[in-house]
Amino acid sequence: MIGRPDSHLIDGPCGHIEVVQEDPADGSAPVGLVVIAHPLPIMGGTMDNKVVHTLSRAFVLAGWRAVRFNFRGVGRSDGAWDQGRGEVDDMLAVLADAQTDPILRGKPLALAGFSFGGFVAATVHKRLEDAVPTGGQRPDQLVLVSPATSRYSVPAVPTHALVVEGEEDDVVPLASILEWARPQGLPVTVVPGTGHFFHGQLAMLRELVSRHLRAASVQRQR
Repeated sequence: MIGRPDSHLIDGPCGHIEVVQEDPADGSAPVGLVVIAHPLPIMGGTMDNKVVHTLSRAFVLAGWRAVRFNFRGVGRSDGAWDQGRGEVDDMLAVLADAQTDPILRGKPLALAGFSFGGFVAATVHKRLEDAVPTGGQRPDQLVLVSPATSRYSVPAVPTHALVVEGEEDDVVPLASILEWARPQGLPVTVVPGTGHFFHGQLAMLRELVSRHLRAASVQRQR
């Protein structure tokens, strides 16, 4: 495991879900909440994946509370793989639990995900957007890294979402990402010369997310 706090268990749709929470190191109150989803469980994906860790670090360094978790059947989480359906419910349960902390009341909400986790995060984002008319909270930010457009039906996302893809991704090809993004007029940030797991480019990925959060923070303050 990459260095992180100990995990804890929360109640989920089919038993316990294993969760890790990280706050700003300086002890300041978080400026918002991000929940981050990991890659495909049946291919070894966990919340300790290096890309997921990089996303968490970028948000924490920007002052956010970052919550990541293991999908059902992974690590200490109960249950079994549900082909994406139950995994969406898992992320919604983690989000609902995290939002019970009064310190986050009225603060921005972000969702993030890598690969399969990008599909889940985009799907949860759509669920939350659909619930806004009935009093739900609209997510302020969405960060997707190589969302699994070649394997799952990833819903459309707002054009202010950050989508990052490796030029040489052989798991979710760049052509698939562009085919998904083109009808939406959605910009895609392409990192040259790197593949699906951003080997050698994790610092670049963190910086891209950090820049995006800084720009969004300036926009909110206007």
